[in-house]
Amino acid sequence: MALMSMAQALVKFLDNQYVSFDGKETKFVDGIFTIFGHGIVVGLGQALDQERGALTVYQGKNEQGMAHVATAYAKQNNRRKIIACSSSIGPGAANMVTAAATATVSHVPLLLFPADAFASRQPDPVLQQFEQVNSLATTTNDAFKAVTRYWDRVQRPEQLMSAMLNAMRVLTDTAETGAVAICLPQDVEGEAYDYPDTFFAKRVHKITRPLPVKEEVTDAVAVIAAAKKPLVICGGGVRYSEAGETLEQFCADFNIPFAETQSGKSACLASNAYNLGGLGVTGNSAGNAVAKDADVIIGIGTRFSDFTTASKSLFRADARFVTINTSRFDAYKLDATKIVADAKEGILALSAALNAIGYKTAYTAEIADAKKGWDDEMARLAAYRYDDNFKPLIAAGDPRTIPEFAKMYGTELTQVSAVALIRETIDADAICVGSAGSLPGDLQRMWTTDTRYAYNMEYGYSCMGYEIAGALGSKLAAPGQEVYAMCGDGSFLMLHSELVTSVQEGKKINVMLFDNSGFGCINNLEMSNGVGNLATEFRRRDENGDLQGALLPVDYAAVAAGYGVKTYTAHNLDELKAALEDSKKQTVSTLIDIKVLPKTMTDGYGAWWHVGVPAVSTSESVRAAYENKENHRKIARKY
Repeated sequence: MALMSMAQALVKFLDNQYVSFDGKETKFVDGIFTIFGHGIVVGLGQALDQERGALTVYQGKNEQGMAHVATAYAKQNNRRKIIACSSSIGPGAANMVTAAATATVSHVPLLLFPADAFASRQPDPVLQQFEQVNSLATTTNDAFKAVTRYWDRVQRPEQLMSAMLNAMRVLTDTAETGAVAICLPQDVEGEAYDYPDTFFAKRVHKITRPLPVKEEVTDAVAVIAAAKKPLVICGGGVRYSEAGETLEQFCADFNIPFAETQSGKSACLASNAYNLGGLGVTGNSAGNAVAKDADVIIGIGTRFSDFTTASKSLFRADARFVTINTSRFDAYKLDATKIVADAKEGILALSAALNAIGYKTAYTAEIADAKKGWDDEMARLAAYRYDDNFKPLIAAGDPRTIPEFAKMYGTELTQVSAVALIRETIDADAICVGSAGSLPGDLQRMWTTDTRYAYNMEYGYSCMGYEIAGALGSKLAAPGQEVYAMCGDGSFLMLHSELVTSVQEGKKINVMLFDNSGFGCINNLEMSNGVGNLATEFRRRDENGDLQGALLPVDYAAVAAGYGVKTYTAHNLDELKAALEDSKKQTVSTLIDIKVLPKTMTDGYGAWWHVGVPAVSTSESVRAAYENKENHRKIARKY
């Protein structure tokens, strides 16, 4: 037995958690991020100061940002390692709610310790306490219930044991993992209990591969055997199962093409002959064209988001679905014939059964032709220039914006040519990190890598502000590789605090800041659906009081330079090339302020996205957008 405070027991417990996957054992909790404040510093802070064992303590700059770092760290480690996060009560805790949702949506383990009000209630109301008049049991931390996989509040020190065992249960569950919030009342953090020694013993959590059952494999084979042109969707489950090579062999054996989701990208090699690239709203011409003709869709480790399925309109009305997923919830989607199992084990079982019946698809030249068509389009995008014959890639827009932006910055750069040059110039094994705006579409289509797990895109919650924090998380997980945050100016303004942390930690990241003077992706969405240019470009107010004045120039390189970052500004491809080459020589974090012309990002390649266009409007353009939406909605699957 060991008499210690609840917080001291928590630290000792965390330091003794390990996971084992395919016989390889690793320490599960590598450290803890914190911004010390009211409710956490004299409890958990004291415990970490007294004896933290092998845990590394990291200092965050924004609670949401540090939790994004931890999420990216876990993803880059394929969910085998985590960094916990702790915060003060009230606003500090509330700042982590967005990050919790981001991790949960993407099935990435994130362990949060938000401080809480006094369990005793004797000093109430304390600083930063949220008092709910209909229940004093409700605090700010109850907000985590909606966005976590497991939530608990430790109101007595002995409750820590069951709370943490359940936390580890969820964090290491391949089907149910996500954010876990263990709320720590500040008085209980300091209360003592005589904990049994067994609670602190080394505990190895086995991350297992659930095996497919014969009946489900038989059902799936019956569907695939009748298919002439099936298509595999490679989702994040393929990555976390480390099943990329197995999937590549499966597709080669049966002549089946595959396309990737944002989460699944880089589980397989981009150069693989059967890899069509991205699918859906952020997909390319190859993946989308083959998907529209496929008679069976085999979704492996995917949750079939609206971007992957083009709001369920991408596939033939008579197409059938087969799924392999550890999550029974996701496996049932689209009325699929399901195999509830680990991705790798499910693929191997399908392969054995299909080999036994001598199955082959009817594809001839379609796969190679689709890939060749996309290669040609990639070359066109890389060569896309601003000149006298310039036409924007995105038609809908304010006619003032492009010439005004070009004159304001003296730039001729297009976004797609910049993406192509970055990929061509940086190291082949560099890790690409992104999340929101138009860049995820460009990267899903144009980014190629033959280094597995070198693409860390958060596109389940598409959380603006993940990009720079996520890059630091990837760098902490893979210190030997260069990491590039692909970030719009809107996301940079929303959250870039952990750029300072990267300097503090001596962990070099590279920020590719694409400045197009606004929320370009949403400007495309509003204007292509009949809405005016409303509050999506960074403009001053005009004489009428509207945000329709001149564009607002910002020197982002100067901002980052103040943090001690090595910075550059690029207005053309030559300047961008020089900046990229010089940045590779640096040992401190770098930022390239890339002035890219608006409306020069990639477009949809035949995919539709269902958004809520008004059924009634005085605007002819809105009425036309509504009619277009209704026409697509009629062909979309209903479940």
